[in-house]
Amino acid sequence: MSEVQKPLEAADLNPEHYINRELSWLEFNQRVLEESFSPENPLFEKIKFLSIVASNLDEFFMIRVASIWDQIDAGYDRPDAAGMTPRQQIAAITARVRVMVRRMYEVLHKEILPGLQAAGVRLADEKSLTKEQEAFLDEYFKADIYPVLTPMAVDAARPFPLILNRSLNLGVLIDEGEGEEPSFGTVQVPSGLSRVVRLPDKDGVSLILLEQVISKYIGRLFSGRKILSCSAYRITRNADLTIDEEDAEDLLQEIEKQLKQRRWGAAVRLEIDHRADARLVKVLEDALELEGGDAYSIHGPINLDFLMQHIYQLPGFEALKYKPYFPRALVLEDCENLFERIKRSDLMLYHPYDSFEPVVRFVRQAARDRNVLAIKQTLYRVSGQSPIIQALAEAADAGKQVTVLLELKARFDEENNIHWGKRLERAGAHVIYGMAGLKTHSKITLVVRAEDRGIRRYVHLATGNYNDVTANIYTDHGLFTANEAFGSDASDFFNMLTGFSELPKLSKLVSAPRDLRARFMELIERETENALAGKRADIFAKMNALVDEGIISQLYRASSAGVRIRLIVRGICCLRPGLPGVSENITVRSIVGRFLEHSRVFLFANDGQPEVYLSSADWMPRNLDRRVELLFPVEQPALAKQLKELLKLQWRDNVKASELHSDGHYTRVTRPGESRLDAQEVLMQMFRQGASE
Repeated sequence: MSEVQKPLEAADLNPEHYINRELSWLEFNQRVLEESFSPENPLFEKIKFLSIVASNLDEFFMIRVASIWDQIDAGYDRPDAAGMTPRQQIAAITARVRVMVRRMYEVLHKEILPGLQAAGVRLADEKSLTKEQEAFLDEYFKADIYPVLTPMAVDAARPFPLILNRSLNLGVLIDEGEGEEPSFGTVQVPSGLSRVVRLPDKDGVSLILLEQVISKYIGRLFSGRKILSCSAYRITRNADLTIDEEDAEDLLQEIEKQLKQRRWGAAVRLEIDHRADARLVKVLEDALELEGGDAYSIHGPINLDFLMQHIYQLPGFEALKYKPYFPRALVLEDCENLFERIKRSDLMLYHPYDSFEPVVRFVRQAARDRNVLAIKQTLYRVSGQSPIIQALAEAADAGKQVTVLLELKARFDEENNIHWGKRLERAGAHVIYGMAGLKTHSKITLVVRAEDRGIRRYVHLATGNYNDVTANIYTDHGLFTANEAFGSDASDFFNMLTGFSELPKLSKLVSAPRDLRARFMELIERETENALAGKRADIFAKMNALVDEGIISQLYRASSAGVRIRLIVRGICCLRPGLPGVSENITVRSIVGRFLEHSRVFLFANDGQPEVYLSSADWMPRNLDRRVELLFPVEQPALAKQLKELLKLQWRDNVKASELHSDGHYTRVTRPGESRLDAQEVLMQMFRQGASE
């Protein structure tokens, strides 16, 4: 800006300054889709990205689209921040998804399947089977498939059956004679059988999909009847849990009950083979009470999960995947344990470049250390064979005081968390299943240890979950500290979670929903005031999503005052950069690559005295107002400098980075004449060469 303008006031904002949240998310999924045909990626990694896109769309419909339909059904027609009513959002989503789905199947047919065939993997169909394969399928269907199938007819005595959410089915039209409407029947493709059947083939790998095999023999299920058509279909249902926590006497029982209902929510999407008879489509739309726009014609296999679950897992194709990356190990001095290392100075790890093993070791060592008196931890998502849970159970078995806040409302991880909660209770741990009205999304562990000079507290804080599996593919920061102020804050924080005490003003940590929104507003406002005073003002932040209207308004105000704002937002971004007089000092980029960028880093210039923070929270209303979150400073200069240099490196990415334009679309970051720089590749190389100490 050539001159300092009057800061933009919240009242000056209008819907044209915001991007609709759902459309922004679809743009993120498009960036993932682009990785499935990027020449930068090996064939099997393209398969993985395409499978992720399909899985992402499933969750999007089950949660986001379903919630918009709930608004419509309730008669709610108030526009969102971008000025779009629920009906307008559905129309825009439908149009955008149709384009995306068409592109997905173009990639499948033009990139993936030809690439697989060249590699010796063939996806067969009924017309291309050899006599040997025909004989194999005859026997396999008779012995292994037929006994499991249940054909369901629909007539006056047999109503339309309940179709499970995301189950794959075959819809059948049966001839009832001249002048009569055909009857409808349906067969669920058994989820207990492998979706992919391997065929005998001496020259390579031949596969056929289970639904194609059943379709081939569908006449055997409706013997004596004339089959007019048989087409694969799948429905997506509303899967958002509706929990009345105030009236629920036992949150654990209430969630267990709601999980059973998830399979039967209202239908929000029908996917059906594009060759399906129009009469079959009409039967399904009417029975499921869907509107015309809710049906999607699919030009290929419905549900691309099989790509990841079966084809990506095929042995012998490692050369068509990313080269394995082995995280950097933490190196300790001779005879030094992890507690002694943390006591020496704060320790920061960056997963997956740094190994997650020290986090597991921290809990395991605490479980086995006779001087440790108590372990307290929040858990949001953990793996199916979690070593963290096993270490906590070991500590409780050994008689240590173990307290775990295990969030039951972590979407799609509810059943896993219920299982682990009961396991910890059997071991003798105190388990709190979340807080009424709030999700506990913070990532913190407190270890209380008796030492020669009295009680010492060790704290681990992180931007990501205590999940040893996702730690290999999600980028997240973790901080170990024995700083007494951090330890005192951690004790107060856990006492608030487990007891009736109110959370006092903390010294180092900032928590949501109490103080986090106000703290972010203060930090942004300080940069605004510094810019107006001619001082150095700069905001550099990285997060998963930027949705909150209050934060966006404050960023616009800062931009109009002259603050330079650089944002790395992987997913949803409702802020429009580059608007004259509003956001011309704001640049937004997104990185989508081999690893999922998940860390939240916030840097504020503070007139030459920079402050750097890490957090479990994104700039979203749910994180700031409806979740228990933590923001924590990185105070050691060397560690703060590492984070600043990391952000600068990622900002220079010109391979996997895309830049957001004011119209809501993204284009790849290109710098003519500059060498290619893939930040994730550079970081892997850097961490391979160094040892963490």
